[in-house]
Amino acid sequence: MDFFVIIFAAYILGSIPSALWVGKWFYKVDVREHGSGNLGATNTFRVLGKTAGFIVTLLDILKGTVATILPLLPLFSETTIHPLVLGLVSVVGHMYPIFANFKGGKAVATSGGVVLGYHWPVFLLVIIIFFIVLKLSKMVSFTSMTVAIVGFIYSVVYYFNTGDFSLLLVIGLLSLFIFYRHRENIARIRSGTEPKITWLK
Repeated sequence: MDFFVIIFAAYILGSIPSALWVGKWFYKVDVREHGSGNLGATNTFRVLGKTAGFIVTLLDILKGTVATILPLLPLFSETTIHPLVLGLVSVVGHMYPIFANFKGGKAVATSGGVVLGYHWPVFLLVIIIFFIVLKLSKMVSFTSMTVAIVGFIYSVVYYFNTGDFSLLLVIGLLSLFIFYRHRENIARIRSGTEPKITWLK
């Protein structure tokens, strides 16, 4: 029973549609009806502006982090489930949220939250790379896929140094999620029609 409870808790955390709720509660706007229609931070930046975008980004990161550290809570302290499994479940919840008709975001920020909760150095690395690549490219999609690759390379090197196969496996899966969720963006990048951000100078 404890297994199902903690898995459900991780999924529910991931399912919290930050972009939808922030938009509706504070801006009276359903971001699904504007921009790309995606329930993620990028579309929130596009539709609601920088303040809302940063708030949604932070909330989406926290979803992954909190799910990953659930075993630290007294209620779940005896669980034998690996923290990264819980993080992975929260990312699935983010992509397919029960609170938003199973149509969610593209897994980037919540994936970052998972690695933050488990191994913060890789999170710090990808955040630094993220802003560098974003400033140069002005494309969130390209930047997101780039840091997914960077994170995976880090996990490979980390595995050969520590033997932590769990991190390698989960970051590999998270990277696949990110590329899968960005398949339409990949087509637009190739055709030169991918939108570029205007809020980062």
